[in-house]
Amino acid sequence: MAIKTIVRGSGKFLYDNFHFSEAVESDGFLLCSGIIGTGQAGEVPDDIREEFDNAWSNVISLLKEAGADASHVVEYTSYHVGLQADMAAFMEVRDKYLREPWPAWTAIGITELAVPGAHVEIRVTAKLP
Repeated sequence: MAIKTIVRGSGKFLYDNFHFSEAVESDGFLLCSGIIGTGQAGEVPDDIREEFDNAWSNVISLLKEAGADASHVVEYTSYHVGLQADMAAFMEVRDKYLREPWPAWTAIGITELAVPGAHVEIRVTAKLP
């Protein structure tokens, strides 16, 4: 089985230093690593909706890099610090990016993420066009 790595310019540091691919293409699927909602300078916004919007925007950017879009998402997993407190806001922001037919989704509550202060990480699987 062969894989092709997808690494945007913003992900090159992680790839080179942590041996971390933002995504890989394999057998017609795009498997995305977890995406966090940091801003352009790598900071976590104070506003939770902005953080969620950044995360989804980064997911869409990664899909586009691989020649796909949100309609190709078949499954995603979201990891939440503060799952119950922020779920309604997360779903509201998510609905700006995804449409029916809804992909499969698993939401998991956790205690922390790799980026201090982050509240969400989104991992996506897409079927490439």
